Amino acid sequence: MLQRRSAAAIVIRGARQNNLKNLSLELPLNELVVVTGVSGSGKSSLVFDTLYAEGQRRYVETFSPYARQFLDRMDKPQVDAIEGIPPAIAIDQTNPVRTSRSTVGTMTELNDHLKLLFARAGQLFCSGCGRPVRRDSPASVYEQLSARAKAAGDPRLALTFPVTVPKNFKEEEVHSLLKAQGYDRIHARRDDVLEVVQDRLRMSTADKTRVIEGIEAALKIGQGKVNVYPLDAEGDALAPWRYSSDLHCPDCDIHYSEPSPALFSFNSPLGACETCRGFGRVIGIDYGLIVPDESKTLAQGAIRPWQSPSFHDCQDDIEKYAKKRGIPLDIPFRDLNAKQRHWVLEGEPEWVSWRKSWPGIWYGVARFFRWLETKAYKMHVRVLLSRYRAYTPCSVCAGARLKPDALLWRVGTKADADRVLDAGRRFLPQGAKFGEERLSALPARSDAAAYRALARVLREPSPAGAAR
Repeated sequence: MLQRRSAAAIVIRGARQNNLKNLSLELPLNELVVVTGVSGSGKSSLVFDTLYAEGQRRYVETFSPYARQFLDRMDKPQVDAIEGIPPAIAIDQTNPVRTSRSTVGTMTELNDHLKLLFARAGQLFCSGCGRPVRRDSPASVYEQLSARAKAAGDPRLALTFPVTVPKNFKEEEVHSLLKAQGYDRIHARRDDVLEVVQDRLRMSTADKTRVIEGIEAALKIGQGKVNVYPLDAEGDALAPWRYSSDLHCPDCDIHYSEPSPALFSFNSPLGACETCRGFGRVIGIDYGLIVPDESKTLAQGAIRPWQSPSFHDCQDDIEKYAKKRGIPLDIPFRDLNAKQRHWVLEGEPEWVSWRKSWPGIWYGVARFFRWLETKAYKMHVRVLLSRYRAYTPCSVCAGARLKPDALLWRVGTKADADRVLDAGRRFLPQGAKFGEERLSALPARSDAAAYRALARVLREPSPAGAAR
């Protein structure tokens, strides 16, 4: 008999499932536990038929009766008591891995729930500025204008909407069409965009109905965009306050697609990275194989492929152009700075093509191998390429497998993120223009809202059906 229970442990008392004989034991939590024994000793009966069965049974019981009908039910194991058991998942050796994209998440179907959670409860953050992207309504715009106008000293506001002049129209024609609808005041002209005045008002004295109706009209004619200009004492416009009723960042003028569960799946063409196709890696040139010994200098032959008689001319080229560009030939490759390494490996940015740029512009290691790939119909070239190829993380998704737009959605709060990862290890999507400081403050969605949305997903018929 077990006399006491540890602070963090699963306690099993009197397990009699299958060939277990009244077994009692303690298993520590948050540790890797290995169960060994001869065939027929009860390993699977303990792990799968007792521990997993009870953990899964208790987990399923936490859902609503509607959600339970979509989940597998397990019988209660023959055991006197199990204490401290958390929800469990099981991956047994008979579960086949059907594709190389398969992960623990896909095999246990956790990804199905995560896709729904991000599609229903995720918050989008702009890739340009890192701010939350929300759909504005006339009511929400009115509330924000009231708060911002009060903080700014209640200035006069010019409520405007943008109208783009089509290429087959003249500005005078567009202006006359607007005038026929009652819009004869143009606040500003910017390239082919006219800022048309919907109303001028002061929030402290303007009637709420008038303001909301003006915002509704501006959103309708401005195709979901409204710009509000605060005016100073002289009547000059200050920086505008921008709003949008679509998934659109008004400050960066970037549009985003509607979220769907498929957007967050690397097994779907809608969500998989277009470069690596959802695998997270691509086969390409491994610079670790090209420069295997970074203690060598460029003059000593740090670039290994160019030391063979067939390509020794390339070694002569790099020594010639390195002298011209001031790249040191007598220091180890690992001591070159980032700019010098980039010059060696990627070449010069002025490069156009072999016909137009060579000789005169340094091509670099990467362009040399791209040239080799055009000769891959030759057997000896294919053999050479295979020596320096390896699977490397995808440069577009950085190994995340999803499209950059999908990686901009987040669930939870900053406190949730801090409990999982410190700020220095957060994932910054490729192409995002905001910095580490802004990244460390993400995400900004309340966990209560996320949990409510997940509960709503499990209650409602259509999303639950889609999960399956």
